[in-house]
Amino acid sequence: MPADTPFPPQHQSQPGREHRMDPQPGVIRDDYKGSDKLRGKVALITGGDSGIGRSVAVHFAREGCDSAIVYLEEDIDAEDTRAMVEAEGQRCILLRGDVGDRAFCERCVDETLRAYGCLDVLVNNASEQHKTEDFMEVTPELWERVFRTNIHAYFYFCRAAVPHMKDGGAIINTTSVNAYKGNAGLIAYSTTKGAELAFTRSLALALVDKGIRVNGVAPGPIWTPLIPASFPDEKVASFGKQVPMGRAGQPEEVAPSYVFLASADASYFTGQVLHPNGGYIVNG
Repeated sequence: MPADTPFPPQHQSQPGREHRMDPQPGVIRDDYKGSDKLRGKVALITGGDSGIGRSVAVHFAREGCDSAIVYLEEDIDAEDTRAMVEAEGQRCILLRGDVGDRAFCERCVDETLRAYGCLDVLVNNASEQHKTEDFMEVTPELWERVFRTNIHAYFYFCRAAVPHMKDGGAIINTTSVNAYKGNAGLIAYSTTKGAELAFTRSLALALVDKGIRVNGVAPGPIWTPLIPASFPDEKVASFGKQVPMGRAGQPEEVAPSYVFLASADASYFTGQVLHPNGGYIVNG
């Protein structure tokens, strides 16, 4: 989509469905050539039914990786993702439930191990955000809900997965440009993204002796179901125009960062964050 072309006005209820978006997000470039960077590996990807998570699963599949996809309730999107992964010649299982539930997170890891016998890459990606016009609209209930989804789940999955990960394993946490620049209308979301950043750096230090690398990706404005599910029509139409590149990014422009961090190409990376954000200058 050209930089000067606005998105059609649209709005969805939370958590958003990719199959209802106009235009459809870019999942993987036709000219993306896999090179067996992840051949024989198994990845557990939260929020893998759509958006960045879907794109990561498909890129991983083109690199030879099987996946377990965790999603809340978006069955059509999840089945579409599985079909895309299988079209790449890889296996994919679907795990439906709320990542804010510790028992469910633990069950996801168990199901992944039961299906594949190992777990090499954990991608903590599932998140939610809610736009507010005033700080007082951020209720304690909303605050706690966003924290359960966006940071507690990252801890739950890591705690369940780490005992089963071997030397050479990788954990990749999706944070956000908002962790660095803040966002007055997304206070709870931005705060959890800052927590994810600190968690990534601290966990990297804690696991370095185990040979497990922990890194993050901090996307800028990316065209995913979270956008029409979070913002009113007029905001969607101008989404992404504020960045230096003058446009929103597509998931296919973000997922290669995850491929890099999951692969041996990133063997000297831990505690780091990559920034596919359209030109924002951030520290860290």
